[in-house]
Amino acid sequence: MRDRRSAWIYKARVAVKDRLTKEIGYWDHRAEDLKVQEQAGKPNARLNSQEARRRADDLQARLKKRMEQLDLEGKVSALPPVALGGFVVVPAGLIAQLTGRPLPEAARPVDTQASAARARAIVMEVERELGFEPTDREHEKLGYDIESGDASTGRLRFLEVKGRVSGAATITVTKNEILYSLNKPEDFILAIVEFLDGETHRVHYVRRLSNVSQTLGSRASIMTLPSC
Repeated sequence: MRDRRSAWIYKARVAVKDRLTKEIGYWDHRAEDLKVQEQAGKPNARLNSQEARRRADDLQARLKKRMEQLDLEGKVSALPPVALGGFVVVPAGLIAQLTGRPLPEAARPVDTQASAARARAIVMEVERELGFEPTDREHEKLGYDIESGDASTGRLRFLEVKGRVSGAATITVTKNEILYSLNKPEDFILAIVEFLDGETHRVHYVRRLSNVSQTLGSRASIMTLPSC
């Protein structure tokens, strides 16, 4: 913060000093010219040398005051932090040990590179069957995985692909993906590839992230992770 503030103050100081110094110089020179005219018996009816001098002095005082204000603004110091909240992370294994309950068998999430690539390939094939021209953008970290264009209209839609073992309770999305879905609500699709037994699968298209439970059943929910 101090570095950013110092850079801004330096620019402000240069701009203010340049402008006010020019104005002070103008009124100084104007006051001298008017004084010479008054001494020659040719006073200016609209402005006299004393008024011009007063304007120069006022600008000088204004410059000094502004420089002092900028000096004060440059004195940045950190206040003690204020804790707004906190949380405790307890391992599920510890809870199971303390309560004597067995750990639930968690469905293994389909999040390896190979499984993710398989899910994207499946969705891209679905897009081609629907008449779209899909492009894999997963490695560009744009907030979606596939950009799919309508050749007839040129309109694009953006698909975030999630591979999911059938019966898994959560689907993990990042903050960046949620923000993109909010920025492009009419063009964003959450494409969920539900892997069944063997090589079979089902593809679900969800237009609103809040509709995940309606699409996959009441047990399914969204878990949000911060963007990397």
